[in-house]
Amino acid sequence: MTARLVMDPDPPVLRPTDVIGTAADVIMRGRYRHLPVVGADGRYLGMFGVNCLLGMVLPRAITMEEGQSLAHIPRDTLSDLHRRFQEFEDQPITLCAMEEAIVVHPDTPLIQTLFILYNNRANLPVVDPESGRLEGLVSYWDAGAAILAAEV
Repeated sequence: MTARLVMDPDPPVLRPTDVIGTAADVIMRGRYRHLPVVGADGRYLGMFGVNCLLGMVLPRAITMEEGQSLAHIPRDTLSDLHRRFQEFEDQPITLCAMEEAIVVHPDTPLIQTLFILYNNRANLPVVDPESGRLEGLVSYWDAGAAILAAEV
């Protein structure tokens, strides 16, 4: 029993050359928090997440460390936030630093995989330890579906 049993072997992925607008579309349509980024050779490079997208639309003054204690917070509208997003939507996803994520291997024991998923509260990239290639993704949904479908 290994991670292979609960992983999606064909998850949606992003390429480093994808633009922010494409990433936002895939993330929003699938309601993903993070998506793996892979190179043309299939090697896992990192995760791109919704925090990057949210950070782009927030007023710059409050995303700066010293800005978080500002007493006056701007009263932007949804239209203001959309306009701010449009400034970035054609930029490559590499504009945001790719988030590091804990990875598991296809042969990581199932219980260890689920424990890591439980502790990290984020999808787990399944990466081949020798080639560095993304083999799949373990999400709460995939793990839950596999557990509920198991015969008793």
